[in-house]
Amino acid sequence: MIVDDRMVAFINAFDKGNTVFLDEIEKEAKASEIPIIRKETQSFLRFLMKAVRPMNILEVGTAVGFSALLMSEYAPEGCHVTTIEKYEKRIPVARENFRRGGKESAITLLEGDAAKILTQLQESYDFIFMDAAKGQYIHFLPDVCRLLSEGGLLVSDNVLQDGDVIESRFAVTRRNRTIHARMREYLYELTHHPLLETCILPVGDGVTLSVKRRLHEEGDPEREAEAT
Repeated sequence: MIVDDRMVAFINAFDKGNTVFLDEIEKEAKASEIPIIRKETQSFLRFLMKAVRPMNILEVGTAVGFSALLMSEYAPEGCHVTTIEKYEKRIPVARENFRRGGKESAITLLEGDAAKILTQLQESYDFIFMDAAKGQYIHFLPDVCRLLSEGGLLVSDNVLQDGDVIESRFAVTRRNRTIHARMREYLYELTHHPLLETCILPVGDGVTLSVKRRLHEEGDPEREAEAT
């Protein structure tokens, strides 16, 4: 855990929870040992849906559709979610969950490798949720930045790897070293990217919030370049 277990339990005790349907999907996912976003992250996403009020959401990593359903449920009426998943066994489950939730017209599921699909997308999104294979985040970032609208918010989940990200690469298991290195690179790119303003939060398994700078705002790199 990133935060003390007792503190997490204390914070989660105040959580008002989701709809009955979302609770049912979460229960089914856990019974099938399919990982979904943690309680703290669920609460955080619900808050962001109300605070940011996005109308066009892109999610990278669908799994069984829980987070897409959650965002669709708590976002403003008329919001559309586009979500990408390549794991064939989970795709029909996600589609069925969207049908059960009455969200077939509100959520579009794109099947295939996100690395390829992202290059083909041309639409602009005011909210992007990154929740796919952690070692691929760094490869998705260029297209994600391109697709994120000015003033849009990028949320990346599971960035602190249960605290392993702070360890030396030799302190993590050999099979996790590539992911460990790529996640550190991803965090550096997010926090030093000329078009993004990013903060890292110890929520759930670690979350980053990145807002895309608006053109000509104070501190905008293009404006500063023109001034020189």
